[in-house]
Parts: sequence; structure tokens; C-alpha cells
Amino acid sequence: MSGSSRRRAAGTSLAGVLACALALVLTGCGVVTTKEDRRYAEKLADQYHPGVLRVIEAHTLVPHASGSEITFAMTDDPDAVVRMRVDAEAGTCNTHDCRGVMDEAVKRGRREAAALRVLVDTFRRCGHEVIAVDPQTGAPWIVASPTNATVSALLKDIGACARQWKDGTEVKGASVNLVSPSVAKKRPAGKKSQPTAMRLGAASLLAALSGHAYYSAGYSADDGRVDPSSGSARIVRPFEERQKFAAAVHSAVEDRLRDGHPHVQVSDYEWVWRLEPDTVDRLTGYVLYCEEPDGDKSCLGDRAVLVTTDLAGTPLGELRHVGKVREGRGPLQLPQM
Repeated sequence: MSGSSRRRAAGTSLAGVLACALALVLTGCGVVTTKEDRRYAEKLADQYHPGVLRVIEAHTLVPHASGSEITFAMTDDPDAVVRMRVDAEAGTCNTHDCRGVMDEAVKRGRREAAALRVLVDTFRRCGHEVIAVDPQTGAPWIVASPTNATVSALLKDIGACARQWKDGTEVKGASVNLVSPSVAKKRPAGKKSQPTAMRLGAASLLAALSGHAYYSAGYSADDGRVDPSSGSARIVRPFEERQKFAAAVHSAVEDRLRDGHPHVQVSDYEWVWRLEPDTVDRLTGYVLYCEEPDGDKSCLGDRAVLVTTDLAGTPLGELRHVGKVREGRGPLQLPQM
């Protein structure tokens, strides 16, 4: 074979390898595909839970090289969703024997559906529709537009509802997300054919709700029960809004500090901003700063001021100096607000 022929063959071989690598990502290229995992899951459902489980989705598992995440609906529980990993090629589920894994997944699905019904029914009795549930934290989303005049009463009302929701369980606290009616109205509806747990926890729904600023109400627990009077609210903003707010606050604080410290540098550190009690438009948080620059080192902030701002980041009233909060580049020691 000539040199040019060998180069063409090598090029063809490399192209084939690259094509197969791409196909592995997209379709499997010689390995079991999602379709085969789905068929295997349907076979398992017919064998172990006949007439109960219905496959509704199959997704490739990343970074696993084989197997798929299978999502089932339950014919006897419209709220329940069952998820498990199925690997048709290996004949396993979650790398174990499929019977036990499927039985446990079904139990978990029923248990979570029952808990979801308690949540939804409890808030409905309190006059609040649960429009979404965060699958990571379990926090519900409800529709509410608190104002300075109503926020205290609303927090107590939601707290009483959260106490009922968590009644009978040992908890350290609870949180409820509040979304405005205008945002809730534009949320994706989801497919009615999907189980309730799947619709309320859909990624597209949560993205639509969290894509705008919203309030999060948090409650502590007393002897393992939610304390309705402990409610506090904070505003949660999308990344770009947070950046814009932080830039406005830091610029305004730096301008004020510069009168006494001409070379002052404000740190990029972001503290949790809390709403002032009985308000939804006044935020309080720490701003860290360095009185003098430290050569080429970035300013971590060894001093702090406590500042209250409006929602745009404009300081309201005087800065409250906290003093030294860090030695050198050591750990931060901020007092509680």
C-alpha cells in the first residue's frame, strides 16, 4: 500500500472512530440504547407489577456509559411517579437485581405521592394553591403578593399552614416560596397525562418561576414543630439581578466610605440580604471593605458595615460600622444581624 493510500485509510479509520464516539453520545453505537432499556423496563413492570406501572420517559444516564433512567406512572395513583435506573445490557437495575430495586422504587413513589397529597391538601384548606414543589428541598411554591401592610399577617398565616403540613413529623424548620400572580399566570401548564409529582416538580416550571424575583418565607421549629410566629422573608433574585443590586450597593457604600478613607476598597463578598421585619422593600446586609489596598492582593474585607437599602440597592439612612471582622486573610467573623 502506498503512503498516500495508508494516509487515506488512516484518515477513514479515524473518521470512523470519531463518528462512533459521537454516536455513542447520541445513540449508543453498538451498545444498548435507551429504546432497549425502555423495552426491558416494560418487561420488568409486566413481570413484577403487572397492570400497575406504565413507562412514560427514558433518559440516557450521564456519566454512566450504559443504562437509562426510566420514569413510570402508576395506574392506581395519578400523583405518584417512580424512577429507577435500568440497564438492559447488564440485566440490572441500579447495578442490582431488578426485583428488589423495582419494589423499593414503587414503595418510595407511593410514599412520596402520599406526602405530596398532604402538602397540597393542607395548603388548599388554608386557601393557597400549591403550583410547584422543589424536588431538592421539598419547599412548595404558592401564589402571593405580600406588601408592607400585609407581610406580617401573611407570614403568620403561611406559618400556621406549614405547621399543619409538617404536623406529626420531627422537623427543624420549613420554607415556602411565594411567587407573584403575574409570574404564576405565565407558568408552563405541563401535561395533564403526567403524574402530579412530575408536573409540580418539572424543570421547565421551576425555571419559569425562579426566573423572576420571588420571596421565600422561612420558619424555625420549636420542639420539632414549625413555629408560625418565627416567620421571616427574604427576596431571591435571578443571577443578573443580584449582580446589578450588588454593584449598586457596593458603589454607593464605597462613595460614602471614601470621605474618611480615600483609598478604601469594597470587597466583592456577598452576604445574605434579609428583608427588614414588616417590609418587602427594605433589605439589610453586610458590606465588607479594606481601608487601604494590600499591594496586588484582592480585598477580602477585614472591616464591615451593616447597611439597609431599597430594592435597587440605594442605602437608606446611615451606615452602621461593625469594625474589624477578619484578621489578615483569616476566617470571617461577622456578628448576627
